Amino acid sequence: DTSVLAGVYGPAEVKVSKEIYDRATLEVLVQPKVGLPSVRERSQEQCVRETCEASLLMSLHPRSSLTLILQVLHDDGSLLSCSLNAACMALMDAGLPMSCLFCGVTCAIDTDGQIITDPTAAQEKESRALMTFAIDSTDRRVMMSLTKGSFSVHEV
Repeated sequence: DTSVLAGVYGPAEVKVSKEIYDRATLEVLVQPKVGLPSVRERSQEQCVRETCEASLLMSLHPRSSLTLILQVLHDDGSLLSCSLNAACMALMDAGLPMSCLFCGVTCAIDTDGQIITDPTAAQEKESRALMTFAIDSTDRRVMMSLTKGSFSVHEV
């Protein structure tokens, strides 16, 4: 039961140092449940930012800033896919123009070679491979993938 709260702020005026003249700037911040953000959160921020940038029509808001804040409420596995889904719903709820919607899916391969979708934290620890994908709604293509562990091409 992983839960992530997402909030979108903008389009707003952007700092001159971060300004891009022909499109909006997207900043993604992942806040852990407790403590300060670490390398894990920075990696998630990059994955979410790149996925959102691929679906948002950023050129419609040049020289402006969009901020997406993701607050982790509870982490019981599949955190990145939950964050991707929360980000997509927040962008859609904010009314920002998007070329497509996207969804995040996490799969684990256990020691017996069985594929588990939406694994819990315990299942993630026991698995030999963990894969997270972001898939777009129009062409059903993979927008982002993040893999950890060992697996064969046949298993994917």
